[in-house]
Amino acid sequence: MNISKRPRRLRSGSLLRKMVRETRVDVSSLVYPLFVVEGEGKKEEIGAMPGQYRYCVDRLSEVLEELQQAGVSAVMFFGIPDHKDEVGSGAYDPDGIVQRALRYTKEHYPDIYRIADLCMCEYTSHGHCGILCGENVDNDKTLEYLERIAVSQAQAGADMVAPSDMMDGRVAAIRAALDQNGFTQTPIMAYSAKFASSFYGPFREAAGSAPAFGDRKSYQMDYHNRLEALKEVQADIEEGADIVMVKPALAYGDLIREVRNMVQVPVAAYSVSGEYAMVKMAAAAGAVDQENIMCEMAASAYRAGADIYITYFAKELARCMKDGKIG
Repeated sequence: MNISKRPRRLRSGSLLRKMVRETRVDVSSLVYPLFVVEGEGKKEEIGAMPGQYRYCVDRLSEVLEELQQAGVSAVMFFGIPDHKDEVGSGAYDPDGIVQRALRYTKEHYPDIYRIADLCMCEYTSHGHCGILCGENVDNDKTLEYLERIAVSQAQAGADMVAPSDMMDGRVAAIRAALDQNGFTQTPIMAYSAKFASSFYGPFREAAGSAPAFGDRKSYQMDYHNRLEALKEVQADIEEGADIVMVKPALAYGDLIREVRNMVQVPVAAYSVSGEYAMVKMAAAAGAVDQENIMCEMAASAYRAGADIYITYFAKELARCMKDGKIG
C-alpha cells in the first residue's frame, strides 16, 4: 500500500517517542499545597483526602523532608487557626499559624520556596472570603484586610503571595501595600480564573472553610463563562500580577490553553482537592491505576499550557518524572 505519511513511524519505540514528545515537564514546576494547624505534635489525616494531612509547625519537618527527597522545592501554605472571628484576624496576626509556618520553613528549610495562600475563608467565623456587610461580602472593605495579610505574610518570610479571594481590584491593592512596605521583590500569583466549583469539596473539610450560609458564587466565577475568565486574567495582569492561575485544572484545560495563548506571564494550574480525591477513591476501588491516571492528568495540564502545576500528588509526580514515566 502506498502511504507516504505514516505518523506511527514516530511511535515505534520508547526512546523515539520520548525524543519527539511535544509536552515536557520538570519537577521544578511542581507546588505542593500544605495545611498547617495550631498545637503541638499533630499530624491529622484528612478523611476526604486519603494520604493528605494537617501538620502543626513542630511536625512540618516530616513532610518537608519528604518533599526535598522527592525533589519538590515549592510549597503553598494554608492555615487552620483555632480562633476565628468576623474579620479573620488570624490571617494577618504576626503570630498566626501560617506566619509561624513560614518562619519555621525559612529558618530550617531555606531551599524550600514558600508561597502563602492569601485568603480569609479559613479565618472568618462565617467562612466567607472577606468582610461581610449583612450577608454580602464587601469588596472594597475586604481589600484593606487583604493588604494587611499580604504584608504580614511577607514579613514572616513568604517568597510569594497568592490571593485566592476573587475580590475586584485586589491585585493592585496588594501590590501597592507590598511595595509601600519594602517588599517590591515579592511576586503575586493571582488566582485569576477561579471558578465556583464542586471540585473544592474535600478542601473545605481539610481547611474547615465551608461557608456558614449561602455560597461563594457572588465572587468566584460561573463555570459556564469563558470570556469572563479571560477578562479576569487580563485585569489581574494590568494590576500587577506576576503569575496568573486557572483553578480547577482538570475540567478547565480549554481555559488554560486560551490564557496561555493570551498572556506573556507564567500560567499556573491548580489540580484541586476533588480531583485528587476522585483518583484516590477510584484507585482504592480498583477502578483506575493511580499512577497512570495521575500522570495523564498532569500531562493534560502541561499540554494545555500550564507552566506551574499545583497538586497534592506533587511527591508522586516528582518520582514519576525522575523515572521517566511522565515528561
